Amino acid sequence: MPAKTKPSRRYRQFTQRRLEILRSAADAFARHGFTGATMEEIAETVNMAKGNLYYYFPSKQALLFFCQEQSLGRLLEQADATAKSAVPADEQLRAMIVAHVNTILREIYGSTAHTDFRSLPETQLKQVIKKRDRYEKAYRTVIERGIKDGIFRSCNVKASVWAILGALNWTAQWFSPAGSISVDELGNQFADFFIHALVQKGK
Repeated sequence: MPAKTKPSRRYRQFTQRRLEILRSAADAFARHGFTGATMEEIAETVNMAKGNLYYYFPSKQALLFFCQEQSLGRLLEQADATAKSAVPADEQLRAMIVAHVNTILREIYGSTAHTDFRSLPETQLKQVIKKRDRYEKAYRTVIERGIKDGIFRSCNVKASVWAILGALNWTAQWFSPAGSISVDELGNQFADFFIHALVQKGK
């Protein structure tokens, strides 16, 4: 099997600049939503000429797909690493929840583009849904393991995962870095809440 080719320095710089644009564009998305924000408003928010913005993102859909690829790639990477650890299921779930909150609020900086994936063209949408399904399965696997090990109570695993991911993803809509709670505190409070809801009584 051929070794993976290492990305060139130019490609890494291009990708880094696109991430910087995405983080800055979060303000425009917060004000108008992904659908309502125009490329002119995004360019103004990132202090860039519209023509230069099109060099990095030829359309809003291109920006949206990049957001999905970056955030889901990072989330899957962290989930895979957590799944390989030998810690109990409740600690694995905590690590995944904290990592999720950190990724969409700090690394992707609260971009609502993370939740607007259904605006993508069909081909790209299928790719994103496939990755989202993989990520959802990682949560189900951890909770199922916790039930099997007697850490978590018996529950509808699929519904539990939907509740967790729905709450985590929605933080991109309302979280403010200027607020009274930090990203790390929010991640741990969410973890406390959901783990407490899942653990066996008396644990």
